[in-house]
Amino acid sequence: MAILAFDIGGSSVKYGVWSEEQLVAKDKFKTPGTWEEMKGKLAAVKGNAEQRYSLEGVAFSAPGAVNQEAKQIEGISAVKYLHFFPIYDELEGLFDLPVTFENDANSAALAEVWKGSARENDTVLFVVIGTGIGGAVIVNKQVHHGPHLFGGEFGYMLLDGDKTFSDLGTAVRMARRYADRKGIAQDEIDGKQVFELATNGDPLAKEEVDKFYFYLTKGLYNLAYAFDPEKIIIGGGVSSMDGLIERLNKEFDDLLKRINYKTFRPELEVCTFRNDANLIGAVYNFMQKNTDSLTTD
Repeated sequence: MAILAFDIGGSSVKYGVWSEEQLVAKDKFKTPGTWEEMKGKLAAVKGNAEQRYSLEGVAFSAPGAVNQEAKQIEGISAVKYLHFFPIYDELEGLFDLPVTFENDANSAALAEVWKGSARENDTVLFVVIGTGIGGAVIVNKQVHHGPHLFGGEFGYMLLDGDKTFSDLGTAVRMARRYADRKGIAQDEIDGKQVFELATNGDPLAKEEVDKFYFYLTKGLYNLAYAFDPEKIIIGGGVSSMDGLIERLNKEFDDLLKRINYKTFRPELEVCTFRNDANLIGAVYNFMQKNTDSLTTD
């Protein structure tokens, strides 16, 4: 069995072949400017892959809100031409193979419950911390999309007045607040530098880092008690930071003492997969949707 997988991003399209329980033949190309160019590139990759592998389908990870029933990508993204037309049907005609799509954050979450940090779990939240906060809700190892396709859009949650989780709980926004308070341009400093300044004793940086952890913990607390998952997996740039989980566990302990409820501390873990997460999750999504038709190696 071999499945061709694509991960469409705003600047590049990554691809690889899932064969014999691993992702091989990995490469990428620059994201084309038009849909016709994109189809040409995709067809060329498929033509090369089928010379070496017996392909049974094509799995996509893509930006936007994937409507599985309507077989189209809704919402908005940096790749505007992907949206609001029967993309499944068009690509199945192009490839002469079954095609599946899943949102990129949902794909990354599926990678984690299939072969990553949540492989022993069925009900998981995947929280991606980048410029904003997004993620996925996984129930019984399946993506919960919701009737409005907003499952996993945690960043819209209100934490402080009209301020959202995305406004308050990311290192990117932390760095912007620090820059504003220091009177410097926002592009002169990033989150990593603010963390380093705090470690080295900068009082303003320490204040902003403490605020970041306070709101991140508060947001994760709300999610834990809304969904009661077995585990919360942290993804995004901050997931590679040393001591993240230890600091969050301490913040949770402090929070639980303050509220004085008989509650639990959710199990937190960082993601296993990074660059290949969306491709691996796209493959798992394909397998879930085509179980009856797949053969084994």
